[in-house]
Amino acid sequence: MKTVLITGCSSGYGLETARHFHRQGWSVIASMRTPQPDILPVSERIRVLRLDVTDPDSVAAAVRDAGPIDVLVNNAGIGVVGAFEATPMATVREVFRTNTLGTMAMCQAVIPQMRERRSGVIVNVTSSTTLASMPLAAAYTASKTAIDGFTGSLAHELGYFGVRVKLVEPGYAPSTRFAENGAERMNGLIPDSYAGFAGPIFEAFAQPEAITYPQDVADAILRAATDRTDRLHFAAGVDAVALAGPR
Repeated sequence: MKTVLITGCSSGYGLETARHFHRQGWSVIASMRTPQPDILPVSERIRVLRLDVTDPDSVAAAVRDAGPIDVLVNNAGIGVVGAFEATPMATVREVFRTNTLGTMAMCQAVIPQMRERRSGVIVNVTSSTTLASMPLAAAYTASKTAIDGFTGSLAHELGYFGVRVKLVEPGYAPSTRFAENGAERMNGLIPDSYAGFAGPIFEAFAQPEAITYPQDVADAILRAATDRTDRLHFAAGVDAVALAGPR
């Protein structure tokens, strides 16, 4: 039985991905900053670990307690929507600490065991904002685009050791708690001078032509985790697939 460690499992993509892997017979280590075991099925194949990807001690402890890991899914992330001009650099750093450096830290912590076994898969979850530019998301897009480039390079490095590295790029998912979790962080990031620009954009967000559901992302992550080809990119959701095009 294979074991998957998933970060950011308290809601949204991470929670659905943990449930999906469990349904497929995997042993699941679901990690979150504040453990909530009651949101997952009671099963001998599910363990819940406390993990804050921005805390080196927490990362080291979680990877140690997890034991051998066949697949790492870097899903933990935070968002910010607003005019870049009005976004404090402290907020930009906060987003990069989780989305970019947190993902890198998890990779660095897990790579040694995978390299030594000459097997394993790392799946990094980014965003469809890396496929097509979206306004009012400059800092968030930058944090995710960095991981796109990082993952492509890492796939070359680790391929030598038989370790596969993949990217899953989810589309727009208003059904997740993305905006709710970042409400305080995004407060005041649309100055009056941007109101005329931002208004139509938020109206479009409220009535999207196509959306991504958590199950779409869970399906794509499982496909990426079990794919044995050199394919790097896995768009998730009809909107992301359309943006990805032939790629």
